[in-house]
Amino acid sequence: MTLYFIDYDLRKQRNYQDLYKALQSLGAVRILESLWALTHDNSSCALIRDHLMQYIDQDDGLVVSRVADWASYKPLAKIPNT
Repeated sequence: MTLYFIDYDLRKQRNYQDLYKALQSLGAVRILESLWALTHDNSSCALIRDHLMQYIDQDDGLVVSRVADWASYKPLAKIPNT
């Protein structure tokens, strides 16, 4: 399983619910206010980004990172499959 971090910046309209539902449907968990963690096989940062872009507006920002090493302090949830 590969660990990905997904971070977003919803700017003007801030419609979070569609993005939250999409992230949850992928099995992602929210670990900080705008940072989610996802474990997935057979994917890539670009594929995850492209999928999630349909749930944000054109002025929003989105970063998907493949994580090789990480540490956390007081996350909101346990990072999946770690």
